Amino acid sequence: MPRPGGQVGGLTINSLRRSWLHYLFAVVLVGLAAALRVWPLQSLGTDLAWLTFYPAVLVVALYAGFFAGLLATLLSCLAVTLLGPLLVGQPFIESPADFLGVAVFAFGGLLVCAMVESLYRAKARADQALKQAQSAALSSARNEQFIRSIANAAPNMIGYWDRDLRCRFANQAYLAWFGKHPGELIGTHMRDLVGEQLYALNEPHIRGVLAGETQRFQRTLAKAGGGVGYILGNYIPDIDAHGVVNGFVTLAGEVTELKEAQAQLELAASVYANTVEGITVTDADGVILAVNPAFVEITGYSAAEAVGQTPRLLRSNRHDRAFYVAMWDSIKTNGRWKGDIWNRRKSGDIFLERITISMILSADGGPLRYVAVFSDITDLWRKDEYLRHLAFHDALTELPNRFLLLERLGQQIAIAQRERFSLAVLFLDLDGFKVVNDQFGHEVGDELLRVVAQRLQALVRQSDTVARLGGDEFVIALNNPANQDEVASIALHVVESLAGPMQLQGNGIQIGCSIGIALFPADALTPADLIKQADAAMYSAKAAGKNTWRFFDATMATPSDVQPR
Repeated sequence: MPRPGGQVGGLTINSLRRSWLHYLFAVVLVGLAAALRVWPLQSLGTDLAWLTFYPAVLVVALYAGFFAGLLATLLSCLAVTLLGPLLVGQPFIESPADFLGVAVFAFGGLLVCAMVESLYRAKARADQALKQAQSAALSSARNEQFIRSIANAAPNMIGYWDRDLRCRFANQAYLAWFGKHPGELIGTHMRDLVGEQLYALNEPHIRGVLAGETQRFQRTLAKAGGGVGYILGNYIPDIDAHGVVNGFVTLAGEVTELKEAQAQLELAASVYANTVEGITVTDADGVILAVNPAFVEITGYSAAEAVGQTPRLLRSNRHDRAFYVAMWDSIKTNGRWKGDIWNRRKSGDIFLERITISMILSADGGPLRYVAVFSDITDLWRKDEYLRHLAFHDALTELPNRFLLLERLGQQIAIAQRERFSLAVLFLDLDGFKVVNDQFGHEVGDELLRVVAQRLQALVRQSDTVARLGGDEFVIALNNPANQDEVASIALHVVESLAGPMQLQGNGIQIGCSIGIALFPADALTPADLIKQADAAMYSAKAAGKNTWRFFDATMATPSDVQPR
């Protein structure tokens, strides 16, 4: 119940009503005391004039407060000094001692009122202090619960260890890591929790944090549920206002996924740095962002020279615009393109690269990066070209062999049919070659064949083909000769060129040749038939005395109809 009396001069209706009630109570109680004194206690005389008024003042002061008590004291003094003679018929105040009694009563009443007010004020202060303490305790509990909720919601492990290395707080993540309940962990010594080995490993950091220095480190810890986890740990000292370290806070974040991702990145970086394939990374606009060491080795451009440029830095101009348009269409449609491109090194050398270009998409589905992985296949291409050359060329003379001759004749026939022009096939067989081989040996014979090949190539145009079929047989394919007379003129020049004397390894040698000629489309329509008809005509030239030429006609026997040479 609130203390009576309230505030003096209060403005509320309730406070005003309560104050008047208190004053009225004082009047009634003093009146009651006066009545008791006048009638039941009248016979006691003036010595006990204040007998009933002391309790009245005390009760009023206790119930109604300081000012009501003062009013009761004042009314009591008036009742004794003024109303007594009127009611009783004789005055209560007859001597100086009675006046002294009034003064003593007045002072006593004032003292009682003051003591009661002081008690009430002390009680009010005590109540206020209690309320404040309760409010502070409630606020502290709420703050503690709020902080605990935040700590428990945090994914990182948070704990507090005192100077004796005993746990005083651990959040849920801390408890879950070690598989403990709060009652099991609180008060536990750090050594008992982590074990001797890990404690010894952490001891330098413990000494450091108890010396007031924040510690930061990485650790590999066994999880309570099995497996190994990586943490990033922090020890933060708790230093009071006097500079004394009372304990320390542990913050430990599990970085297992980050460590695994870091390991993957390091592996990718290692592959990127050590792969023999060149790697180029560009942005969506084709500007080079990064290149690996293999790129530098293959192209000759340093990373500093390449970054910020575009892949056009390497362009050799061997491919037309349509090639690049088709390439980029494939990248945009399929997300990648794979093929061979001729590029140019920093030195100016042309090289062939086998390249795969992949498009990396952004979150919105648009191109974010382009990654090109390429290898230098120039040496491989040269080997393939060499093998192809061996497959389609005569190893001794470097002339096209029968396979390449048939391929070229097929291409020329297709063009000749489309554009309506003629072709001529000259089949040559050397006269006297066997004698040279037998007399001077195969080395001279091989040298002779090479000289014949050179002389034949010198007599024809670049669009014509000179081939060796084997042994001492050669074929010349004339592309779009003007007429038969031109063909005959070329045949004459061939006979005259080969009939001239030769000096081979210090030996004077002279041979001749017989030539058979077949024309497209007059004599045959396929490569094989043209060679066959020209071979038949060559037999006719040999039969005519050698060192001459003959055009094919239908009366000539084919090679299968005559005896072998």
